[in-house]
Amino acid sequence: MQRLLVATIVGLAIVASYNAFAEEGKVYKAHAIAMHGQPKYGPDFKHFDYVNPNAPKGGQIVYGGFGSYDSLHTFILKGRTPSGIGLLFETLTSNSSDEAFTEYALLAETIEWPEDRSWVAFTLRPEARWHDGKPVTVDDVIWSLDALKTKGHPFYRAYYANLAKAEKVGDRKVKFTFSGPPNRELPLITGQIPILPKHYWEGRDFEATTLEPPIGSGPYKIKSLDPGRSITYELDPNYWGKDIPLNVGQNNFGLIRYDYYRDRAIEREAFKAGEIDFFAENAAKEWATGYNVPAVEKGVIVKREIRHENPQGMQAFVFNTRREIFKDRKVREAIGYAFDFEWTNKNLFYDAYTRTTSYFSNSELASSGLPGEGELEILNTFRDQIPEEVFTTAFAAPKTDGSGNIRGNIRTALRLLKGAGWEIRDGKLMHVETGTAMRFGMLLVSPGFERIVLPFTKNLEKIGIEATVNTVDTAQYQNRLDSYDFDMAIVTWGQSLSPGNEQRDFWGSEAAETNGTRNLAGIKETVIDELVDLIISAPDRESLINQTRALDRVLLWNHYVIPQWHISSYRVAYWDKFGTPEVRPKYSRGEETWWIDPELEASLEERKRALR
Repeated sequence: MQRLLVATIVGLAIVASYNAFAEEGKVYKAHAIAMHGQPKYGPDFKHFDYVNPNAPKGGQIVYGGFGSYDSLHTFILKGRTPSGIGLLFETLTSNSSDEAFTEYALLAETIEWPEDRSWVAFTLRPEARWHDGKPVTVDDVIWSLDALKTKGHPFYRAYYANLAKAEKVGDRKVKFTFSGPPNRELPLITGQIPILPKHYWEGRDFEATTLEPPIGSGPYKIKSLDPGRSITYELDPNYWGKDIPLNVGQNNFGLIRYDYYRDRAIEREAFKAGEIDFFAENAAKEWATGYNVPAVEKGVIVKREIRHENPQGMQAFVFNTRREIFKDRKVREAIGYAFDFEWTNKNLFYDAYTRTTSYFSNSELASSGLPGEGELEILNTFRDQIPEEVFTTAFAAPKTDGSGNIRGNIRTALRLLKGAGWEIRDGKLMHVETGTAMRFGMLLVSPGFERIVLPFTKNLEKIGIEATVNTVDTAQYQNRLDSYDFDMAIVTWGQSLSPGNEQRDFWGSEAAETNGTRNLAGIKETVIDELVDLIISAPDRESLINQTRALDRVLLWNHYVIPQWHISSYRVAYWDKFGTPEVRPKYSRGEETWWIDPELEASLEERKRALR
């Protein structure tokens, strides 16, 4: 009861900090802003609950990187940038990892917004500095938004499309005015703009790749690099923000290094050999069988599953509907019957995974069963424009008994294909009118996926479809995705607990015609554009949930993808030299809060030698 009373008092204090400004023209000014409700942490908070405020600084962590990199400019479409490059840069606000969507002032010290959220203003911290010691200014903020929207990656143009105006309204204060319909998310995503130093970029080509280490304001700087092979970041001893509440207990490693490998199997073996400190495992077979080594048995390597509450989004085989053969929804549905998840999970994954049946899996945003009253109110508006199954049938992915015998699925697939104008002739699936054979390519970047995809192609052969597998290097793979030069690929759309403007980049008609977006399926449907707009303008949590579920159903029943699988935990292995906080963040893996434990590190080499 005492704990509840304290929580209530803190909550009332937070509300009071907002409402104190409501009498004067309904303008709020605070240290944080939540998408819905109030921030968890009040204006006088000292640090997040999931950190150790006394964590020591120093030591080194070595990660593996996959593929290669050829540029340090992470804000444009060209080039491949290294892992960790975001450590150099900061935004006006930053989120916590134990709330659905709340932004706390970072480069800014305060945030202001009106009741209708039609604008937002940020007052910069006077102590905020670039790595070269110069102050972060309002001019930097305004210039950054303009550069990103006009010359940056296409994502920024879509994500910040409704940021109509940025203006200086004080020595340290910048105001953003929004266009378009009401959008509660805009003040929060405005705070996520990467802020770049105008003085550094003057005289440089913002649209060109570069290997010159850039200047930022973040906690780390680049110490050294071997292009395409490794990169090392060092904690800036003069980092301006090390003592602000958002950063207390975080950014504890003195050095962070990424060594690059072109094959995950080689990277895994490098980890076991002690050349890498931390490895995030994504192969169920390896997790089940690949860590039966003395280092794990003796606890010198910690093998750990970290449960989380993150939405798992959608990992899937995606159809590029820009291709003529994939334009028919029933054809896409039919092809999905050839993927035998149950056999794959049993024989290749040791039954580690759950079949994905939502674009917002593992969250309250996921649709299930038949639409509820709130969803129907939305969906009935579009009844003549969306598949009838949305209203009549609970979505479920095709199932098998796991034996490898999919005769029932083949019969269903052939029936659907016949209804769409395809039939088997001499063992080949042919279009009745055009005589076109059904054939397509599967684009992969990881050789490890071949063992999963090849059984799928064998099943496709049984319905007369010729599917080839093409595994390419990371550079070619990214270029082909960016230009939509593929038939089918394996793609993951990550989701947050508060979906918003990014959904335009995933499913919007404009994104379908812009290179480099996440609309890899090529979706161009007015109804989906309108459903996305409803999500963006959702006035409260309940309506956001209903609108997201409605979008989920329409996407699912259009069969733009063949859903794959997900797991609600991180599978990680690491050498036993780290300290970790007692409380773990709900929505992140959390190693940004870890530190090097001096005693464990001092004994690690001796413990390794004992294994030999």
